Amino acid sequence: MKKRKSLLLSNQTLLRFDREVADETGAVLCGVDEAGRGPLAGPVVVCAAIVKDPDFVSRIDDSKKLSPSQRDEAYAEILQKCVVSIAVYDEKRIDEMNIFRATLSAFVDAFDGLREKPTLVLIDGNADVYLPCARRLVTGGDARSFTIACASIVAKVTRDRIMRAYHDRYPEYGFDQHKGYGTPQHMAALQKHGATPIHRRSFAPVALALAGQDPSAAFSDLLDDEYYPEQP
Repeated sequence: MKKRKSLLLSNQTLLRFDREVADETGAVLCGVDEAGRGPLAGPVVVCAAIVKDPDFVSRIDDSKKLSPSQRDEAYAEILQKCVVSIAVYDEKRIDEMNIFRATLSAFVDAFDGLREKPTLVLIDGNADVYLPCARRLVTGGDARSFTIACASIVAKVTRDRIMRAYHDRYPEYGFDQHKGYGTPQHMAALQKHGATPIHRRSFAPVALALAGQDPSAAFSDLLDDEYYPEQP
């Protein structure tokens, strides 16, 4: 009972943010978030979610704060209690468009796929994208907004399952563990085995590996954490 009460309080904190926005604007809210901008391999996944029933028994929070079992439990409940649309852009589209444009385009596709349309979209982060309704950028939104957190969980679980399936095809790379992020394990496999068809050619470590060079050398020139894992 104590655990259940703590869980409800945690969810209520995020719900309070959404209710305040809804009361302020009178809007039907949709949360949008992505998973997989930083990895060297695999797709970027975007989810748009409209919460229809906020009474959850699962913990809802920033997906990176949840364990895999918590995310799976929440994912199943989200699909039952939310209107959800998912857009998946594979590595080829990422290389053609660049990761920033591919992510924004996936935001639009996820929004367009909703069977019900919101009147205000809450977008995690600080990158705006044109949508045919009002938008609000929410820095750290997956840890502040219940609706964005739901989108965050669905995007991450969807992408993690894709990467585990790729692990069956390319077991020597450990995609089931690092999900394509630039971990030491992944760097070592990339240098030893080269790039797979699902690696992003436009990302510097992969380009180095294709040229027969040490992929980890790319990190010495980076000033941010673009290629480092958020959390596999």
